[in-house]
Amino acid sequence: MNETMVCVVGNVATKLTYRDLASGPSVRFRLAATPRYWDREKNVWTDGSTNYFTVWANRQLAANAAASLNLGDPVVVHGRLKVREETRDGHKWVSADIDAAAIGHDMARGTSAFLRTPRPETALPRRPEPTWETPPAEQQPEPAAVT
Repeated sequence: MNETMVCVVGNVATKLTYRDLASGPSVRFRLAATPRYWDREKNVWTDGSTNYFTVWANRQLAANAAASLNLGDPVVVHGRLKVREETRDGHKWVSADIDAAAIGHDMARGTSAFLRTPRPETALPRRPEPTWETPPAEQQPEPAAVT
């Protein structure tokens, strides 16, 4: 319940890495988000510093992302933010990961054609339909006498 949920708008910065694991499909890619602001002194739009996130998606979201996203695509990613710190070769590294709950193309910057993926049909055992009809009066049992 105390997870940090974020919504990040940016571009797919690396080629997607798709893996088919025992727990289901998984995909990973880097997301570049660069804020822009209006510089009043220069009277132009100016780019701020770019933030990079590693986006992770699993199961059906991973399969759909792998089939839909390409390098450079403008996207919106919603998910749980996880900041990791580690030391490699004596240098301290900090990385920001997003465990994606939803990924979509940024419709403010282009169009996209949605194609619903079919759900796998689960075969449930067939049960006979119940008989809802009331049996004729001659077949109904007599009510028990109350003593």
